[in-house]
Amino acid sequence: MRATEATTTLRREVEICNACRYCEGFCAVFPALELKREFAEADLSYLANLCHNCRGCYYACQYAPPHEWGINLPRSFAEVRAESYEEYAWPKPLAGLFQRNGAVVALATAGAIALVLILTMLVQSPGMIFAKRDVVPGEIYKVIPLWAMQVIGIATFGFSLVALAMSVRNFWRDAGSERRVTVRAVIDALHDIATLRNLGGGGHGCNDNSERFSMTRRRLHHAMAYGFLLCFAATCVGFVYDTFCRWAAPYAFFSAPVLLGTVGGIGLLVGTGGLFAMKLVDDPMPAARKLLGADVAILLLLALAAKTGILLLLLRATSLMPIVLALHLGVILALFVTLPYSKMVHGLYRSAALLRNAMEKDQAPLEGGGG
Repeated sequence: MRATEATTTLRREVEICNACRYCEGFCAVFPALELKREFAEADLSYLANLCHNCRGCYYACQYAPPHEWGINLPRSFAEVRAESYEEYAWPKPLAGLFQRNGAVVALATAGAIALVLILTMLVQSPGMIFAKRDVVPGEIYKVIPLWAMQVIGIATFGFSLVALAMSVRNFWRDAGSERRVTVRAVIDALHDIATLRNLGGGGHGCNDNSERFSMTRRRLHHAMAYGFLLCFAATCVGFVYDTFCRWAAPYAFFSAPVLLGTVGGIGLLVGTGGLFAMKLVDDPMPAARKLLGADVAILLLLALAAKTGILLLLLRATSLMPIVLALHLGVILALFVTLPYSKMVHGLYRSAALLRNAMEKDQAPLEGGGG
């Protein structure tokens, strides 16, 4: 991690926090920073990604603005987190996509939708596209061939997986730990990841837009994260059905892919919609407002993926099915393409930071300070 104005500001703030230690019971960040006397850029990157932005420390801090020291850890952590995404991105020439990320995601979505629509129009005659549809096996492939969906999907998602894996590897090499990974540390980290324990602050919840505590952000993140995983599971089950069982889509409403996708889509809509609404009323002081565009862009893209998926289910027996299918596939294509260069990477970086944190708690510190 390179030295920047944001890391310099954060280093000053965590050194003050390390001396004060008033917030040591709030989340995992403060016990972690107490293990250090000095903070290298790699340590700051780790702490920034360990932070879940519950904002409890901001409202509890006696040195927060308007105090002359102006301690604002949530904002400083958010800015360093954003820089870490760009710093560790792979391949490096694409790291610049994190800048003006909202515009990048919007353009990619519009371009992907237009591409799928145009290709659909070129492959199929207008009469075929707007014909009345029946819910029968293989009907969906009369619009867009299965092989085309699989080739494009596997290629784009495969690239995204490789890019994400390389990015997390870069983060771990720089901000990881010299300690060994233990089974206990992995179990503890998985528990913290699955429960989002650190979005509970000191146990009472987050400070969403004031000093009042609330579990709303934690519940909405759960709805979004598990909704996304259910939708991904639906896609995987559908792939198995089609490839190995020779059961062609569309599937019955009470089939596994449809149920998983429907529940997951509803969860995504609840989570993304709620988080977007919360951003409209957030206290601007502890927030990094310049990062708002990237946050909103990925929320809207996920919501659009869920909406078009549910709409496709509802309209699959109508003449509108081909258009809705093209829209849905375009959104999914945009999601796959932008996945490694959007706010979505924070889940993997945070998971890696939680693993390092669990390793530090599981084993005695190897040294008292330094990076």
